[in-house]
Amino acid sequence: MNAATCFEAYFDFDNTITDFDVLDDVIQSFSINEEWKVVEEQWESGLIGSKECLERQLAQVRVTEATLSDYIKDIRVDPAFPTILELLRRHHVPTVIVSDSFTLIIKKILENNGVPPLPILANEMRLDGEVPVVTFPYFQSICSTCANCKTSHLFRRDRPPGTKKIYVGDGRSDICASRFCEILFAKGSLYKHYAPLRSDVIEFKNLSSVHVELQRFLS
Repeated sequence: MNAATCFEAYFDFDNTITDFDVLDDVIQSFSINEEWKVVEEQWESGLIGSKECLERQLAQVRVTEATLSDYIKDIRVDPAFPTILELLRRHHVPTVIVSDSFTLIIKKILENNGVPPLPILANEMRLDGEVPVVTFPYFQSICSTCANCKTSHLFRRDRPPGTKKIYVGDGRSDICASRFCEILFAKGSLYKHYAPLRSDVIEFKNLSSVHVELQRFLS
């Protein structure tokens, strides 16, 4: 099987490439009050989607670019991630990060870890002094669940007929997109969702096991 024409890979970021939810920690660390907890409960109960959740939570965050950069500098990616990227590069597999976090945060973490540039499809944030200004370029009004419609990315991209989509993720924002991927690596709530539905879902704890399985698929 020719991996150059038969596979493409999508990775979630928080709690997949990193071992914890960086965006959640940013919100908790730099919020000026406890309002984020109320909003989080509303999101978890399904009363609001992630776009409204993030807008309301980040409205209560105050952090300068220097402080945010200092916070981010010690965050490590899973040590197997660069190895996976090299494997995918050797097999000419297009690889994309799809995330409900923000490009500003993701890009800084990848750069700090020496990860070569790769496409990032995420929400956007800039800092106006200490105030986050957020936008959601991939929000789809027909879906109120996700701030970044990951499913839309899977169908917007040109690909040869028969291309198989690899997806690696962990949470609620990955559920819709995962449905359309032939190879699914899942942990956390994503695995709990798909374990009863897909006999082929592959559970992972960290990216080392993903690397092993990808070697098998691409051989």
